[in-house]
Amino acid sequence: MENLKEVTPMQVFNVQGMTCGHCVKAVTRAVQEQDAAAKVEVDLAARQVRVQSELAQERILTAIRDEGYQVEAA
Repeated sequence: MENLKEVTPMQVFNVQGMTCGHCVKAVTRAVQEQDAAAKVEVDLAARQVRVQSELAQERILTAIRDEGYQVEAA
């Protein structure tokens, strides 16, 4: 019997106001301060952030908002 690890789903968020590498770092840091193991992928062109984490969606939204960005679940 194969030992399968449960995969945490990727959550996707639309984030307004991200324009540069500093924004990418700020958003990534905000999420990872809540969950150090979170995998964060930022697409500046699409203004999207993808997060793989055990965190509740609302906690991720709040963390990004607290950095000064407008964010909503995609």
